[in-house]
Amino acid sequence: MISKKIKPYFIKKTIPKVGLIVLATDSMIEKDFLKVFNEVAADLFINRITNYNPVTADNLNKMVDNITSVTENILPGEKVDCVVYGCTSGTIVSGYDNIKKKINLAKPGASVTAPSTAALNALKEKNINKISIVTPYTKSVNDDVVNFFKNNNLEVTSNIYFDIESDVDIGKVDQDKLFEILSEIDHKNAEALFVSCTSLPVLNIIEKLEKKLNMIVLSSNQALIWETLEKINRNNYIKGYGSLFS
Repeated sequence: MISKKIKPYFIKKTIPKVGLIVLATDSMIEKDFLKVFNEVAADLFINRITNYNPVTADNLNKMVDNITSVTENILPGEKVDCVVYGCTSGTIVSGYDNIKKKINLAKPGASVTAPSTAALNALKEKNINKISIVTPYTKSVNDDVVNFFKNNNLEVTSNIYFDIESDVDIGKVDQDKLFEILSEIDHKNAEALFVSCTSLPVLNIIEKLEKKLNMIVLSSNQALIWETLEKINRNNYIKGYGSLFS
């Protein structure tokens, strides 16, 4: 047998690369991102970060020390256009600027998106000033979320929380029952509903909710996907996930 060396041809034109950091126990955000990214010309690369239950401020802050190493292991040594930090409450408790700094230590120059700041930008995009907030968290973490939006000059007209301690259990919330609950809540005079947490199954019911409630509905994953696609100039591809994309 004679072995023959052949010169390979490498790709010259590349498409945007996005890195997604997912909580180790989150069973939803990965599905939502993959569903949407199947429709766009962009590559998605996923790594998971150790998180700690119950969901408390102290446990959310514990994750920060691992962000840089987790980011480094997304295509090590290669450029990534955008890195997504997939934790709403964690971003609020630990601070977006702190998380961005940790990510950029591993991927200098990469854009950084996170659910809480993505939601703020989505609300600004739609000229929303009054919101109703639903979270799955305990009272203390729920209050952190509510205060975050209040401190960013938004009026919170109503707030419901489920008081779930574990991220694992948040991922077990029934989607159909969630739709019923969100449909029946009195959202007062809110201009939009924001449903917090990347582990909740909200993305697939947003359009139906908007028709039922006759108002804009935002979720952590939807806003995060929207802002990520904005960063890589791919939002013109997407329809079917609420009026945020219209």
